[in-house]
Amino acid sequence: MNRYLARGLAGLLGVALGASAAGAEEQAPIDQVIAAERAFAGFTRDNGFKRGFLAYAAEDSIIFQPGPVPARPGLEALPDTPPPGPPLFWWPEFAGISNSGDLGFTTGGATIPVRYFTVWQRQADGGWRWIYDGGPGQSAPLPGPTERVERLPAATASAGSAALALAEIAPLEAELAAGAASDAPAAFARYLSEDALIAGSRTPSYPGRAQQTAELARRPAQVRLRGQGGTASSGGDMVFSYGEMRWERDGQPRWGHYARIWQKRTEGWKIVADILVPAPGAPPA
Repeated sequence: MNRYLARGLAGLLGVALGASAAGAEEQAPIDQVIAAERAFAGFTRDNGFKRGFLAYAAEDSIIFQPGPVPARPGLEALPDTPPPGPPLFWWPEFAGISNSGDLGFTTGGATIPVRYFTVWQRQADGGWRWIYDGGPGQSAPLPGPTERVERLPAATASAGSAALALAEIAPLEAELAAGAASDAPAAFARYLSEDALIAGSRTPSYPGRAQQTAELARRPAQVRLRGQGGTASSGGDMVFSYGEMRWERDGQPRWGHYARIWQKRTEGWKIVADILVPAPGAPPA
């Protein structure tokens, strides 16, 4: 997403983050993540892209440019003066969080034509920072701003730890990749929860089975997936994974990257969000 194209950073961080940890215990974890996203959006609108994104980025945060790279070095290299034009602003529409309350996500619309997707992680000080931020372009800005946020139901099972969750997800990612190479819609449909969001085309998509079917029909019928990283909640009920996706369209090679959230339920691990971010040009050799 091209959102990535001091008064002192310490002072800005104090303004932006000082209240987050102090008020966190007064909110349910899912509301903490939604509040962090809204604060991030508001601070960026008021202080500019560079300051806003740096203020809320974790030390190990990543973005796709077009592949996964550390976010902070590129942000720090941007000019301090915001670019001309209306300030960037966005709003959450769908959010979820782990039962352990340390890994979550939000997604929604913006004043530019994108569907943003942010993955959040609770820090040692109790505050929230984003570890991934990006999203696919849309044909037009999504409707909004809106105050209503759809909340993902809580997980109903757990692997017991982050390490065990990642170990359980690894073979599922491999099975998904194997199936998607020949029939991507069927492969994804096997793992998507009924309330999942799948997005990546320029046509807006929202959570729910009918929306999933329509979005999968807009995606390539065969794709090649290659995992590149991820992290899990400490309780082992939610996993964020990301990687590369390649396909062909009109006889030409195409590529991009995915950001995916898995949640463990009594029926097993399910994908609750899968966001494809197409990359420009032909894929690297």
